[in-house]
Amino acid sequence: MAVAFPHLISAEKPSSMETSLSSLSPPPVILTQDELKKIAAYKAVEFVESGMVLGLGTGSTAKHAVDRIGELLRQGKLKNIVGIPTSKKTHEQAVSLGIPLSDLDSCPVIDLAIDGADEVDPYMNLVKGRGGSLLREKMVEGVCKKFVVIVDESKLVSHLGGSGLAMPVEVVPFCWKFTAKRLQDLFEDCGCVAKLRTAGERQPFVTDNGNYIIDLYFKKDIGDLKVASDNILRLAGVVEHGMFLDMATTVIVAGELGVTIKHK
Repeated sequence: MAVAFPHLISAEKPSSMETSLSSLSPPPVILTQDELKKIAAYKAVEFVESGMVLGLGTGSTAKHAVDRIGELLRQGKLKNIVGIPTSKKTHEQAVSLGIPLSDLDSCPVIDLAIDGADEVDPYMNLVKGRGGSLLREKMVEGVCKKFVVIVDESKLVSHLGGSGLAMPVEVVPFCWKFTAKRLQDLFEDCGCVAKLRTAGERQPFVTDNGNYIIDLYFKKDIGDLKVASDNILRLAGVVEHGMFLDMATTVIVAGELGVTIKHK
C-alpha cells in the first residue's frame, strides 16, 4: 500500500505561462530524513485506539510517534492510554507529555508497540539497538499483539548487516574483551569486526541496564539469521543482540515518493 505526499503549492497566482508549466511538471518537494521519519511516525499512530496499552519505542523516529500520542491525548482524541517505555529517555519524554505509564509487571500483554529500526530486510526482520536500548525494546516488543515499525527508506537493506553499520550486542561488563573476541571469532568467515561502543572521553557506553554494547560489523552476509541468533545467545556474557527476527507485524516506510505500508 502506498500513500503519496501532497505537493506544496505557492499561494501567489502565477502567470498563464507559469500555470501551464506548473501543471505539466510541479516542482519536486525534497523532504529531509527527519521529515520522512515524522511522516512514518504519524502514520503509525493512526493504528492507536483509545484504551490501548502501548509499547513506546526509543530513538529519533519513535520520538515523533510518542510526541504525536501525547498531542492526541491533550486534544482528547485518544483516551485511557497506558504507555510502557523502552528506555529511561522515552520514560522522561512520556512523563513530560502527560502520557500515563506502567511496566511489564503490571501490564504483561501489550496491544501495540511503535518503534523505529536501524535496518529492515525484505522479510521484515530488523536490526535495532544502535541507540542502545535493544534489551528493553525486545522485552516490550516481544509481548505485543502488534508491532508497527517506522522507518525512512534509507533503512531498507537486502540482508541484515547489509548497511555495513553496527549490529549491537549487549554484554555484561565483566571480561567484555573476552566476550568481544568470542563474538568476532563466531563470525570470522563473514569478516566480522567487533568493537566496544564508547561515549564521551572514550569511556564505555553504558546501557540503561548497566551493561556494555559490542558493535559487530560484517563484510559478508551472515547467512541463517536464526542460527546466528542462537549462536550469539549461547555465549556466556551476552545479554541480548539487536536482531529482531519475525517480530514486526507492520512496517511503514516513508520515502520521497510516498509512504509504503507492509503487513505480515
